[in-house]
Amino acid sequence: MLYFLSDFIGIIPGTGLFRYISFRAAGALMSSALFVFLFGPAIIASLKIRQGKGQPIRADGPQTHFKKAGTPTMGGLMILSGIAVSALLWCDLKNLYFWTVLGVTLSFGAIGFYDDYLKVTKETSRGFSGKMRLSLEFCLGAAAAAIFMRAGSPGLSFPFVNYLLNLGVFFIPFGALVIVGTGNAVNFTDGLDGLAIVPVMVAAASFALIAYVSGNSVFAEYLQIHFVPGTGELTVLLAATIGAGLGFLWFNAPPAAIFMGDTGSLALGGLLGSVAVAAKHELVLAVIGGVFVMEALSVIIQVGYFKMTRKRVFLMAPIHHHFEKKGWTESQVVIRFWIISIILALLGLVSLKLR
Repeated sequence: MLYFLSDFIGIIPGTGLFRYISFRAAGALMSSALFVFLFGPAIIASLKIRQGKGQPIRADGPQTHFKKAGTPTMGGLMILSGIAVSALLWCDLKNLYFWTVLGVTLSFGAIGFYDDYLKVTKETSRGFSGKMRLSLEFCLGAAAAAIFMRAGSPGLSFPFVNYLLNLGVFFIPFGALVIVGTGNAVNFTDGLDGLAIVPVMVAAASFALIAYVSGNSVFAEYLQIHFVPGTGELTVLLAATIGAGLGFLWFNAPPAAIFMGDTGSLALGGLLGSVAVAAKHELVLAVIGGVFVMEALSVIIQVGYFKMTRKRVFLMAPIHHHFEKKGWTESQVVIRFWIISIILALLGLVSLKLR
């Protein structure tokens, strides 16, 4: 919304700043953080009244989790509100990539909200049909991928080499798979206080840089990466995500006053996945979001192996619960996973230069 002020360059002093993505990204980060800080307590109080017993705790989970009973969920509403308000304020509202990614984010958030609603009202750790949920997610992911394909080339880029593989119409199911897979991987990661939100912010910061250079012809040529006009605007949206994440972490830090829930985890995963598809850095996402990949794989391996042998590979899946069962404290698991996410993000960013 404020981007239109750049039309008054030469008439109103200082309005030229609104042309710069870096300036608007800084404004988006600060305003989204401020929004969550200011309205977070009221949102938490409202959810606590409406939810009663809060998020159901898994009966087979670590014993330390039972003390969290009564903690409200759907904290993703705080994050999504902060992102939406800040992004609409600072982003260029004529940008197709912005609207597509924001649409995926809010739609995935709506799916997660309904899932959380069923869990809270039925007082169970299971939401609505997994097949139905995945079907809706794939439809949304495919629609986003189709828009990205029409806006740019339907290709898959590879890290460390300057090569773009043209996928043709197969770009749509591939893009949908990336978006849905990332959404659910972040969802699996959200199981401990602060565990998911920091890796999300690390990934968002990394892709803010990737989106910026991918959308800038000079930087893209220098780094020998695929130039995707318009993706630079996603930097502002990702900055708003970081700010909202910082505000949420203030309340989600141990002991958490609120949980993110599927409302937040699915939405944030969908956001990261759609940005990666838009910027043609899907494989780099697998590196930067390695913690999410590890969590998702642990569930897939556990379920698949159990169906075949009736035995388990991990003491409990997702894998963060495995380490809890082995004796790690919750803070040890969370902080060590944060460290891993930062290291993987640096490794992923190195791929921008090493070609």
